[in-house]
Formats: sequence, C-alpha cells, structure tokens
Amino acid sequence: MSTIENVSRRRFLNSAAGLTLAIYLPGALAAPKSAAAGASAVQHEANAFLRIGEDDTVTVIAKHLEMGQGTYTGLATIVAEELDADWSRVRVESAPADNKRYANLSWGAQGTGGSSGISNSWEQLRKAGASARAMLVAAAAKQWNVAAADVTVENGVVLHKASGHKATFGQLAKAAAAETPPADVKLKDPSQFRLIGKHAPRKDSMAKTTGKAVFTQDIHLPGMLTAVVAHPPRFGGKVKSFDASKAKAIKGVVDVVEIPSGVAVLAKNTWTARKGREALTVGWDEGAGYKKGSADILAQYQELAKKPGLPAANAGDADKAIAAGAQVLEASYDFPFLAHAAMEPMNCVVQLSKDGCEIWNGDQMQTLDQARLADLFKLPPEKVRINTLYAGGSFGRRAGKDSDYILEAANIVKAIGGRAPVKLVWLREDDMRGGYYRPMFHHRLWASLDAQGNLTGWRHRLVGQSIVAGTPFAGFIKNGVDGTSVEGAANLPYAIPNLQVELHTPTDVDVPILWWRSVGSTHTAYSTETFIDELAHKAGKDPVAWRLSMLEHHPRHVGALELVADKAGWDQPLKAGAAGERRGRGVAVHESFGSYVAQVAEVTVKADGSYHVDRVVCAVDCGIAVNPDVVKAQMEGGIGFALSATMYGAITLTGGQVDQSNFHDYQPIRITDMPAVEVHIVPSAAAPTGVGEPGVPPLAPAVANAIAAATGKRVRQLPISTEALKA
Repeated sequence: MSTIENVSRRRFLNSAAGLTLAIYLPGALAAPKSAAAGASAVQHEANAFLRIGEDDTVTVIAKHLEMGQGTYTGLATIVAEELDADWSRVRVESAPADNKRYANLSWGAQGTGGSSGISNSWEQLRKAGASARAMLVAAAAKQWNVAAADVTVENGVVLHKASGHKATFGQLAKAAAAETPPADVKLKDPSQFRLIGKHAPRKDSMAKTTGKAVFTQDIHLPGMLTAVVAHPPRFGGKVKSFDASKAKAIKGVVDVVEIPSGVAVLAKNTWTARKGREALTVGWDEGAGYKKGSADILAQYQELAKKPGLPAANAGDADKAIAAGAQVLEASYDFPFLAHAAMEPMNCVVQLSKDGCEIWNGDQMQTLDQARLADLFKLPPEKVRINTLYAGGSFGRRAGKDSDYILEAANIVKAIGGRAPVKLVWLREDDMRGGYYRPMFHHRLWASLDAQGNLTGWRHRLVGQSIVAGTPFAGFIKNGVDGTSVEGAANLPYAIPNLQVELHTPTDVDVPILWWRSVGSTHTAYSTETFIDELAHKAGKDPVAWRLSMLEHHPRHVGALELVADKAGWDQPLKAGAAGERRGRGVAVHESFGSYVAQVAEVTVKADGSYHVDRVVCAVDCGIAVNPDVVKAQMEGGIGFALSATMYGAITLTGGQVDQSNFHDYQPIRITDMPAVEVHIVPSAAAPTGVGEPGVPPLAPAVANAIAAATGKRVRQLPISTEALKA
C-alpha cells in the first residue's frame, strides 16, 4: 500500500480503529474490519454510498468529482437528510472507479458532467440514507425490546422517548450492520426537510481554506518523477527527431523519452523539467499538421451557411412563412474557439506495479479513463485504480472524450518501463495551446413577422464541428445531427408555427474540441435570444412581454422570466448615466440541463465604446434547491465565467498555430469588470436539476441586448469589442 493511500485512508475513515456500517443498495450489508488492520468493506454488486463509524462519523461516498461546484456538499446533504444525521459529523470521500456501483444514472457510466450530479443522485441517495436510518432503527428496537414504529431519529441520535432509551449512530453501528436492508423505504415529505433547502456549511470549504485539501499537484510518491511534454506546434504534428543532450545535462533531469504526443522530459521537480524542455531540440514532422487559421475556418463556415444543412428541427413551412412575411429579419453570428482555462491546468499521477495501474487525478470520467488505461497497459479494468482528488475547476476540460492528458501521463510511464511513478504537469501555456476548445460556430437566422407583429416563421442554420463524432459519446448524433451542437436551438421554447433548424458539420477542421461549460447553449442561447430581442423591437413590443406571449406551454420559462423582471425592476426606468454615457437594460431566458435561468443585465457604454456591466439580476428554477447557497454561488460563478467570454474570450489560430498562450492574451475578467449580482431562486417542488452550467448561457445575450438598448447597435460577434460600440 502506497504512502498516499495510507494518508487517504487516515483522512477519510475518520477513526482508524472504528468499525464502519457500510450501506450497499440493493445488495446485502457488510461490516468491514478496522481500517487499521488494513481490511476494507466487503463489496457487493451494488451502489455503496455511506459508512457510519463507531465514533459517530458518517462518511458519504461521492460518485461525482468535486471541482468547486459544491457536489460533495449536495450529495452529502441528500444522504444526511434522509438519515437524520448530525451535519457536523458528516464527511465525504470520493468513490473508487467502479461502474457497477457508481454509474451516473443519466448515461450509465461513472462520470461527472452535464450538470447531472445532483439530479441523477437525488432518489438514489435519498433511498440510501433512508435505508441506513431504517437499519439503525431496527437495531435499536431489538436492543430495547420496543416497536420500531415508536423509535425516532434526531440529529445523529436514535431515541425511544417513552422509555428514555437513546443511542448514537456509532453505538448502534455494529448491530445495524447485521440487519437486512429493507426492500422498500418511505422517503420524507419535503415539509419535513431540515437540511435540504436550508443553509449548510460546505464540506470542502475548511480543507480548501486551510490548505489541507489534496489536489493532484499535492501528490508526492516515493521515487516519483515530474514530467512536462514538448508538444508539436500544430495539431496533428509528429516528432521527426530530437536531441536531448542539452536537456540531460541539466542537473535534476533524469530522462527524456518520445511518446505519441511529443517528447517528455522527466526530472526531480516541475521547474527542472521545464528547463529541460526549453533545452530540447525537436524536429517536427508537420506534413499532417493542421495549417488553417481561424479566419480561414470562419470563411469556410460562412460559405457553408449559404446552403441548407441537415434538418435538426422542423415544424410547419418556414420557407413559405418567411417569404410571405410583412417584415423579414436576417442576421449572422460568429463565435470563436474558447479555452477552458481552469485555475488548475491538466495534471495526473500514474504508477505502475505488479498489482496493476494506479492514478491520482481530479478525474471526471472514471469509466472511460479506466477502460483506456486498461487497454494501454493490457490490464483488466479492475486492475486500474483511480483515486479521484479535488480538481481546481474543469468547465468540461477534465471530461476528456479522448482521455488525452491521462493517456499522455500513462504513455510516459510506459516509455520508462514503469520504473517510477510519474506526475505529468501541463503548464499554463500547454493548457492554453493544447486544444480541446469550445468549437467555433457560425449561425445564420431568418425570421418573419406578420402585420400585427406576430412571429410567423423562423429558420436557423448552424455550422460547426461535432464534439462527439467518432467518440464513445456518438450516441448524441441522430440522423447525422449532433444534439450538442443544436441544443437550445432545436428545442426553442417559443410558440412559432413555422420553424426550421439545420446543421452543417464540417469534417475537415482538425482543431481538437470538447464540451465547454453549458456546451451548445453557449452559442445557441446568444443567437436565439438576441435575435428574439431584435424581433421584439422590430414588432414594437416590450422584450419581456413579447417573450411571455409565446411561452404559454413553458410555465417554468415563464416563472423564471417573471421573477427576474420583477426583481430587476423591469417596469421602472433605468437611471441615466453621466454625461457622454449611454445606459441600457437587456433580458434573456434559457433552459439547459433541465434548469431554467433568466437574467437581466444593466450596462453603461462610454463614447469610446468601452462598456461596463453594472448589474445582473438572475432567476433560476432548478427544482428543489438542495443547497440554496451553492445554487446562488454557481449562478454567480457562471455569470462571471460567461462575462469573461463575452468581453474577452477568443482562441485564434494563424497558419494552424494557436496565438494565445497565457492570461495576458487570453484574458479573464478582472474584479473591476465584475458586476453586482443578485440571484433569486424560483420556489419549486420538482426534483432538483443542475446548476453548474445553466447560469452561463443567458449572460451574453442579456448583455448584448442591454448594449442594443443603450446604443441601438446589435452585436453579432463574440467577444463584444469596444470598437463596435463607439459613438
């Protein structure tokens, strides 16, 4: 057992000598021997979600990655609610890679994404908590010789009030382990919730505040080497030759090896590995390297948009309606490649031994990564152990469809014959230029209004790469249409009698792409919500009222839109700016991942075209808000994240090479750019849905609509440049 494994066990088992009550659903229950003895819980073909120690700690096993979005807190809250646990005694531990027990019920494989962590776990974890509670009650009833129906549970204590008997969870853990899990359990009515929907301190805050939280960069194994990789300057390039003599002459550089993705320098630490890489001489074979620039790609997309694409949605006769319209509006929109740029660049620790392969990583797709590592090392999947650590953000980047950086680390270990564990570190420049971007897109839209200002026809044509084509996620493609490309466009909520949505998917653009926080909605929300807004003004209608008139069959859109309009004071005039300043207010509403978010933005535009987003009011309907503080934080974070892309975000290529390298030329917002943000949660009894991503899509269109209200100028290209807004 490795040093880090011992540390992890001490940290997470809470009591080295404590017995644990392991809950497995729907299989049997087993009480493992003490952790100090080196034994672990007997594993069954089921979903294991919590342990109760004799020291009264409750350990919730989280099948989803905690990358700052509050998943650990949310999952633990659901279990603790039905268990009636003492929140102060609840701990969270990452689940091992085990698809049979920890599959994401949304797609059948273990992984975190699509804002599905809480939604797919909701009923599953409620039942896990309720089942454990029932077993504790049954054990207590037997010991006290009373009816189980007369036993209650309050804040980690089991009580029989008539006799005065009481026992803590820990005191009953061993006896409860012998109970048979109930075949069915009664879940609480929401009126009985004492944790769900209330304030509960986050379970990761203290460790992150004190520096005790373990990220990949914190892992140090005996004999471990650190690796950085020289990658080809163009996507698709290969190593032709390299001279490592100068690199190996640097003190601390241990080895230099060629791997499929480039040349790896291994050293005693990151700085030395970086210096070694700088001393390398590499000749690149760029015969198959991608050589187009982003301007070339955009021109190609604009040309494709002149022709019909594959149908993604169709109702009525859009062509006929548009041809007969009293007023017709046409617009084109351009969206650049975007980097994820998480605070923690890509990294991974890999160790190979006679027992198999073990990795440490903020792992987002355990089943896929485990399978790919097993294939590389010719191991059965169960011989690949994944220790999922905290991740310093991801925004989709760690959910690699190709397991790219994980396989890169593994290939380095393989190249050195497995003689030492290796920590792969991508520096910021590697991360920024490493591909796997939000894809570039071009949209073209047409719409018609009748003489009364009613929307009668709508045609929307999109051009962009498919994220999922040729990957294990290709099931998203139906009839040639990648659903992740057209989400938010093909399911437009507005009542439009004649609608047509089409998609072109070019296959000759070899820039690696990946999902980016809220995926297709990052561009479809912008084009549809700014176009709707422009149509409302063309029809002489109030933008909120006009939207509401077409949302009769979408009450949750209506609820979010009405709440945000009320809280933003939509019906009140906006305070005027200083001399030379133009001010405006804009609105947008969008559904993604089952959550409905409406936002109102207030902006100030100066004569030189510079602008500031002063205020954003957000309303979100995410069903039952398990942790309202987390919901609000995710909306606030999503707004800041989206504002970076709105104001500054763009990855560009020249001759196939990425132009940006770090935050000086791929700029995030600064604190002075951040607006005042208000978040309001729509009351709901519906099952909870995601909040990690849905706060992103409405921000950019709300800002653009506010700019249009202030200046009369419609912005059809992101990011929004000051040049376009000059008076």
